[in-house]
Amino acid sequence: MSITTEPIQGFTDVEDTRAQLATCGYLADDRLATTVFLQTRLEKPVLLEGPAGVGKTQLAESLAVATGRRLIRLQCYEGQDETKALYEWDYGKQLLYTQILREKIGQVVEDAADLNEAVERIAKQDSVFFSQRFLAARPLLEAIDSDTPVVLLIDEVDRADEALEAVLLELLAEFQISIPEVGTVTAKTMPYVVLTSNNTRDLSAALKRRCLHLFLDYPDAARELEIIRSKDTGLADSLAARLVDIVRGIRDLELRKAPSISETVDWARTLAVLGVEELTADVLSTTLNVVVKYERDLKRVMDALPRLVDPNAEVPDHLHGHGHGHGHGHSHSPAADTADDDRDGRAERKAKDQPGRHNAGYYGGAGGTGPRTAPAVSTSQGSRAFPSARKRPL
Repeated sequence: MSITTEPIQGFTDVEDTRAQLATCGYLADDRLATTVFLQTRLEKPVLLEGPAGVGKTQLAESLAVATGRRLIRLQCYEGQDETKALYEWDYGKQLLYTQILREKIGQVVEDAADLNEAVERIAKQDSVFFSQRFLAARPLLEAIDSDTPVVLLIDEVDRADEALEAVLLELLAEFQISIPEVGTVTAKTMPYVVLTSNNTRDLSAALKRRCLHLFLDYPDAARELEIIRSKDTGLADSLAARLVDIVRGIRDLELRKAPSISETVDWARTLAVLGVEELTADVLSTTLNVVVKYERDLKRVMDALPRLVDPNAEVPDHLHGHGHGHGHGHSHSPAADTADDDRDGRAERKAKDQPGRHNAGYYGGAGGTGPRTAPAVSTSQGSRAFPSARKRPL
């Protein structure tokens, strides 16, 4: 069966690809636009890897809109099996047909000589109940068997088990699916396949070999500002530019989850709705939950926010690491630091470790400064402390 490769709406070149994606609200750079254009011409899936929130899923959605194709999405998760991704048999429908056709089945076996012959006659009808009529198509089979061109999004493939990843190999290489009871189902129209990964685990070389590969990272400041402007957030350009710098500073912190591009857009819209005219630490801290979603991250960002808003601001004393009333007695002068660095602690301890350096009161004696000697123990004291061993009765 021949596969239709002509898209409903194609891209003429890389620049046209970038322009059409931009009309759908997706601003692609040269590398991404080139990869998408090659995908449509080379008929290969594209694998997008990178941190969460950099626009991997959004690309598939924008590609579907730009080409006029229907989007079919497979959301991967741990423990997912092929029945949720490829197909499964509609047992309820099969049972219903069996009940309806009970009389007809009885006619098939009524004159059978014995049980073996009856089973043989029923076995010849297997193809009736194991046909595409009783198949419940899941996203992968639905994309392959579609009469119209589609965009197949296999989202977060790194969350799926290796078993499902192996199932994908035939689809990605041949654009077909093998069903033991039916045969091989080949794509009627060539789908555009987009796989995304957040790098929670390494994908197999076999899967990567079948795909065009691109690593997406957070955009530079200029492009992220351009994205915010394209979303019509309502925030003034000067504040949006400052907000982008602050978000990029937050991403540099050691966080469990860095703010995504979409969360930056949400933050800009939030500040616009509140009518903010100046970005201060107080204003941003009250809306920080828009971009920071974990309690540990929130505390860390709150501590860093004054510095991110104004790098030249003086940090109050209560935010310093010392001065908590613990009696550390640290000196912050350069001279004290130099003296601490030059002091040899081992030499000082050795100099103090000399016999006779303590007086008699330290050793419990009556006087003198000599080294401590063990006190004499009388015979009676020793016998009381260590009684003689008694013989065990036999």
